Amino acid sequence: MIDFSDATFVANPYPSLKELRSFGKPVWHDALGIFLAARHGDANDVFRNKSLGRIFVNRQPLFDWETFNWLHSDSILDSEPPKHTRLRALVAKAFNRNKIEGMRPAIERITNELLDAIDQKVKSKENFDLIADYAEPLPVKIIADLLGFPKSEEYLLRPWSQAIVKMYEVNPSQQYQSEAMLAAGEFASYVRDLAEHRKENPSSDLITDLAMVEENGEKLNMQELVATCVLLLNAGHEASVNAFGNGMVEVLRRPDQMNVLRTSPRENTESAVEEFMRFDAPLQLFERTATRDTEVGGVKIEVGQRIAALIGSANRDETVFENADEMNVARAVNPHIGFGAGIHFCLGAPLARLEMSVSLPALWEKYPQMALASEPLRRPTFVLRGYESIAISA
Repeated sequence: MIDFSDATFVANPYPSLKELRSFGKPVWHDALGIFLAARHGDANDVFRNKSLGRIFVNRQPLFDWETFNWLHSDSILDSEPPKHTRLRALVAKAFNRNKIEGMRPAIERITNELLDAIDQKVKSKENFDLIADYAEPLPVKIIADLLGFPKSEEYLLRPWSQAIVKMYEVNPSQQYQSEAMLAAGEFASYVRDLAEHRKENPSSDLITDLAMVEENGEKLNMQELVATCVLLLNAGHEASVNAFGNGMVEVLRRPDQMNVLRTSPRENTESAVEEFMRFDAPLQLFERTATRDTEVGGVKIEVGQRIAALIGSANRDETVFENADEMNVARAVNPHIGFGAGIHFCLGAPLARLEMSVSLPALWEKYPQMALASEPLRRPTFVLRGYESIAISA
């Protein structure tokens, strides 16, 4: 059975995931005590099945987990109806499509600023890092701008987020746990102070909107507001950073795909963004628990048992995707589940798509001859799959 911490598996999980799909049904992983749904239909059902719940289990005593616990239990991601319904309605009212589309000028401005900084390296005959210089700062700056974080303190956000999301990996180390607990406390305290200030001094940012939003007489309490802001940063930039990096590495290894984006980046942007989300999914695993006996893919899941949607595997399902193991940035039919499905479809998906639809063609138009300067350095994690650095010569 799969060892999710094995370096060979993490480097390329897709052959092992293909073997899992060959069973034709969810498979029990004895070491983790969880069913693995590897096929597209089964993984999709894990997201949508109303007999399954996203049940957050509080972390216990080795560290002070109180803040970490409510940051998750009071968030949309780790709640189910009726609480999920109430939270999502309130957040969606503030974080709506008009608000997101209104971010386009800011996204274009930040994209151009980052490209100008990269250009200084290129003119000096230096390589640039696609992650550190472009893919990573872009969504962080955009979320910071959206929420109204001071520009001088943007540097705090990424380290907090990276520490917290390491807890989503299989069997996080004691060091990861300690760092996550500390980051959760600092991040929550920071956002709470900003939110309290916005209540007294409203602005045009999303924190103000979340503090003021009301639906059917309901409002977000302070913990829910803070949890929402932390979730928006954590989830809102991890998908963009990793999807962009994962997709670009594969494109830069494939002359045929490079040629498509080099010659007509804007015409193929929409399909390329979706293919980036499909081909090497930034989020590989999403877990739910049976709240009553149910069935997924012909397998009985008893109340209390857990089952995980293996998103990366589902997006390589050869019965759904033509030439599933090949990247095709012009792919016309692409029912990937990289953003989830059902009530757990990613609320920030429109923003992630907008970010990539602006930044991807801008990069190719600026540097049509770019290439990998060395072997990219992959992060040693499976659940959140991406690269630490990607050196690019232009």
